[in-house]
Amino acid sequence: MSETDPRDIPALDLDHLAGVTYSAVFSDVCDRLGFRDQTAEPGIVPLAGRGTVVGWARTARSRPVDRAPERPYGAEIDFLDSLRPGDVAVVDCSERPAAAWGELFSTASVGRGARGALVDGYIRDRAKIDALGFPVLGRGCRPTDSLGRVSIQAVDVGIRFGGVRVSAGDLVVADADGVTVVPRAIVREAVALAVEKAGLEDGARDLLLAGGRMADVWERYRVL
Repeated sequence: MSETDPRDIPALDLDHLAGVTYSAVFSDVCDRLGFRDQTAEPGIVPLAGRGTVVGWARTARSRPVDRAPERPYGAEIDFLDSLRPGDVAVVDCSERPAAAWGELFSTASVGRGARGALVDGYIRDRAKIDALGFPVLGRGCRPTDSLGRVSIQAVDVGIRFGGVRVSAGDLVVADADGVTVVPRAIVREAVALAVEKAGLEDGARDLLLAGGRMADVWERYRVL
């Protein structure tokens, strides 16, 4: 049973946010708001797709099993079929003996309108996922099938993902730098501050490219 309703989320222009913000600016904003441990540890990197992933966390906890379930892939099928536009699958498979994500999972996610997948574990079918253009971050690749090795045990519950707490409905921002998790309680304030800060950094960048001094840029924009 889920601990929160992941559908009860603010309306945001996720495409716009993905175009103008990124994980580092949201990390800085979370710091400013007193949430200083909101980034996943190093090692979770882009494996397929391009650009910044911004969307609402749909969490799943996957654990090792010693036999295939009576309904093969049943929990995974139910999870994928529950995805909706704007969702990002966030899967804890940190005891990762096998691939927890692959091409058909990604294809189903695209069809459901999901924006990406974050896997604390392994994936497979990397080239096919990349050709699909679906953004997936994880710890690496392994061709070993998950059936009878790992299985989703719970969905829409609090998980630890790369050392950071993630709840269903949190805003996740992921790119080449890694993953930032914005708690749902501060999403509106964090988004406003992130858009503002990204704009200031654009101005600072322009001034630096024009030969401006770092000291002057700092005094004017207060960003680094």
